[in-house]
Amino acid sequence: MRGIRRFNIKGKLAPGYIGPFKVLEKKGVVAYKLELPPGLTGVHDCLRVPEEEAPPEGLDVREDLTYTEHPVKILDTAERVTRNKRIKMCRVQWKHHTEAEATWEREEEMRAAYPNLFASQPM
Repeated sequence: MRGIRRFNIKGKLAPGYIGPFKVLEKKGVVAYKLELPPGLTGVHDCLRVPEEEAPPEGLDVREDLTYTEHPVKILDTAERVTRNKRIKMCRVQWKHHTEAEATWEREEEMRAAYPNLFASQPM
């Protein structure tokens, strides 16, 4: 939490939003300059447009605004040892995500759902 600016938060369940604030001018398609109170002088007064956007033509978005992710490749494998069993895990890169955003998943579940990812690897 070091280096993170918190606004009037005194506990775990404190509200995460502050405002509303007066909009002074429109800076871009979804960026606005705001009038902030003196207590928030260290905060940017402009909401910014995200630098990266997912291409909308590549996503199959449903009515409830969700979409299905598909794995691209297995980056790494590891074994987690508990008291009485070993669990094989694999680090998976997902479509529309970078390698830095890869997640660890159970190998047996990934083999069952996506056997094509493991075609070159032995069981």
